[in-house]
Amino acid sequence: MTLPNDFSSMKEDIKTQKKIVKEINSIFKDMKNLKDKTEKTMALSQVEELKKSLKLVNQKFPVHLNNINFVQPLKLSKVDLGISSKIGGDFSEFDEAQFNKIKDLNNITPVKLEEEKQKVTLKSRQNKLSRGDLKKLHEGITDLEKASLKNLLNKKKDVVVKMEKTPSKYVKFANSLFVKRAKVMEKNDFFKTLKLDLIRANLEFLPMSYISVMLLTTMIAFFIGIFLFVFFLFFNIGPELPIITLMNSSILDRFIKTFWIIFAAPIGTFLLMYVYPSLEKSSIETGINRELPFATIHMSAIAGSMVDPSKIFQIMLTTKNYPFLEKEFTKIINEVNVYGHDLVSALRNAAYHSPSAKLSELFNGLATTITSGGDLTKFFEKRSQTLLFDYRLDREKQTKSAETFMDIYISVVIAAPMILMLLLMMMKISGLGVSLSTSMITLIMVLGVSVVNVGFLTFLHLKQSNE
Repeated sequence: MTLPNDFSSMKEDIKTQKKIVKEINSIFKDMKNLKDKTEKTMALSQVEELKKSLKLVNQKFPVHLNNINFVQPLKLSKVDLGISSKIGGDFSEFDEAQFNKIKDLNNITPVKLEEEKQKVTLKSRQNKLSRGDLKKLHEGITDLEKASLKNLLNKKKDVVVKMEKTPSKYVKFANSLFVKRAKVMEKNDFFKTLKLDLIRANLEFLPMSYISVMLLTTMIAFFIGIFLFVFFLFFNIGPELPIITLMNSSILDRFIKTFWIIFAAPIGTFLLMYVYPSLEKSSIETGINRELPFATIHMSAIAGSMVDPSKIFQIMLTTKNYPFLEKEFTKIINEVNVYGHDLVSALRNAAYHSPSAKLSELFNGLATTITSGGDLTKFFEKRSQTLLFDYRLDREKQTKSAETFMDIYISVVIAAPMILMLLLMMMKISGLGVSLSTSMITLIMVLGVSVVNVGFLTFLHLKQSNE
């Protein structure tokens, strides 16, 4: 005889009860070792939830027991046909199939009615909850759950602020004046390297706009040069600073001495603005080369998880540990997501426009590895070893150069002034024509040492920032 479905479901409920009881026992055993109050409250809240689930499982057993019948149904005799008055019909030939129909009607119909009642009450509660229902619902929530809900309600949503960058008024004015001339100059071979340096230095300028700014700034420097020429043509700043005296020499001599200012100011300004993108590119290259060995190790670990290669750069951006590499990785992601290029083409373009030769080699090698179906983890591991080796060599060179600078500092700033002061003092004592007093000699030496110290410290700071 096959068992009813309710019997098998009841067996599953009994197994569930056993699991719940075991879980409660394990929690109580672990609570003996807990010392923190918050952990104990969390454990007690788990026990309460398990008790509630145990009660819900227990409520199913009366329904299962009512639907289970282990007795085989018998044929009804004429004596048992007294129920004919209630149901109606002739039961003289009442067989087992008819009995099963009546049994099904007696057993299943109430269950269906009960289920319909539960559905109606649930719908009515979903549509409108009374104050009493809300109070009961509030009482059924534990303190830990209340605290969690309060934290979720108080949690502030991340506000995304979209910022639109617009060119400055100076750039707009420069474009309005020199845009046509800048378009012609942009096609010249002299400005090809400038265009590439602007992209590699991540300067937010179009080549046409930058050339317009160069022309406007050069024109302003030209007028400033004319003003300085006229000023120095009639006035002289003598050693009695800041007193300004009228020059007594001839106009021709003054014109020859100061005429170079008119051309020096604009030419110097133009050359400085032309060289600035390449200087900025060199600074970014130094920062990228400093971060690249450690970023490659990080990329090797990410590639070991078998993620999509384009996801590697997105994960690297979320770390915020590589500020110089962030812009280069952002370029790749934008080319894939915005411009619709494939990853290999994006890597090739990023390698061409990269300010660092080492990063360019890394992107080209990664593109080749993806095309050939190579192992990205091994590629990043080998490349990180090479980059780390180069990084150690650079650090050793910097250490040796620091030792050399230290020897120069000791010789120039400490030993040389002392020797020079001794010579001047000996010449003063021996009467070899030194007319300066001892205090004047000391003042000159102190000023000289101070100037050399400031210059040397500035040089070291610039050297350290570049490395």
